[in-house]
Amino acid sequence: MTPVVTDIEWTPKARAVLAAADELFYDRGIHAVGVDLVAERAGVTKKTLYDRFGSKDRLVVAYLEDRDARWRVLLAEHLDAAGPEPAARVAAVFDASAAWTSSHAPRGCGMINAHAEISDPDHPAYAVITGQKAWMLALFADLVGDAAPAVMLLHEGALAASGMGAVDDAFAVARDAALRLLQV
Repeated sequence: MTPVVTDIEWTPKARAVLAAADELFYDRGIHAVGVDLVAERAGVTKKTLYDRFGSKDRLVVAYLEDRDARWRVLLAEHLDAAGPEPAARVAAVFDASAAWTSSHAPRGCGMINAHAEISDPDHPAYAVITGQKAWMLALFADLVGDAAPAVMLLHEGALAASGMGAVDDAFAVARDAALRLLQV
């Protein structure tokens, strides 16, 4: 899959840098990881990293955009399989999140984690983070109308609880609560 960022030449080395950034930024935190470590993990020089991405901030944007793009592909597959029934589609969102979390996000939502580190609206990654959450809210609005904020809160709570291991099977619990809410 080609990352969303279109002004980067996606050479094998650029892809290696993005893969290393994805692993390191998610596992250790964006501020805790320097470009030296990303370059080392990717098997490239720091010069190559800067030649491809220009700055650490640009790499962070690419990392977050790529995570979001991969999430949207997985979610679309789940939504397509769910069919047209709104309740089944809502359930599919929670089920997709459970699948994503088990393979891509054992520490919780990458966007929530990034927002904990990047809360300055002027940071170039801020729009990616908040844009992803706005997109999710719009998706829920398309599925459930006025109940979207409540369903979104259940989903976001499941993301946080799952990442912290605070609730067993958090997505199933939140999914079932969302479906009950929609029956009222």
